[in-house]
Amino acid sequence: MKLDPFYLIVDSAAWIERLVPLGVRLVQLRIKTVDEAGLRAEIRQAKALCAEHQCQLIVNDHWRLAIEEGCDFIHLGQEDLQTANLLAIRAAGVRLGLSTHDHVELETAMFAEPNYVALGPIYPTILKKMTWAPQGVERIDEWKRRVAPVPLVAIGGLNPDRLDGVFAAGADSAAVVTDITLNVDPEARTREWIEKTDQWR
Repeated sequence: MKLDPFYLIVDSAAWIERLVPLGVRLVQLRIKTVDEAGLRAEIRQAKALCAEHQCQLIVNDHWRLAIEEGCDFIHLGQEDLQTANLLAIRAAGVRLGLSTHDHVELETAMFAEPNYVALGPIYPTILKKMTWAPQGVERIDEWKRRVAPVPLVAIGGLNPDRLDGVFAAGADSAAVVTDITLNVDPEARTREWIEKTDQWR
């Protein structure tokens, strides 16, 4: 499986409606604090928008709703992996991406036979408090050797200026949140990411 090198992560269907039409081909919907009805509505809208614009949607955490809404890709963190029904996920034909931060988590992830593995944070990140220190690009090379041929996603503190090093170290895709969503011009920054990552498509 090949992932687009530009992996956008947003927290609402409104962001998807705003940015995906610019040419985004891979987006994760990551919503943490909405009730089930709200989540379902967001997932449904995001799925329709992504289908319209030929973009792969990945639903974060909410695997049951993703299956019920006919989504075909989910992403789980390590805590969610412990309680997820992997048999149900596979039976539904849903692909799976998993987060990793250390060697133990990597072993756990690979046992689940994911469709991609994410490593982070590569650089310091303001997105959330992290137990783990920044991994650095050197860790990307090690992870890629351990997970190949499974695609590797780098995440955490990334921006266009850091992408050359990230991909040179072996990442297949670079995930971004705040470098775009907190930018003064998210549309322009999205276009910059698309242009910069085009060489790895």
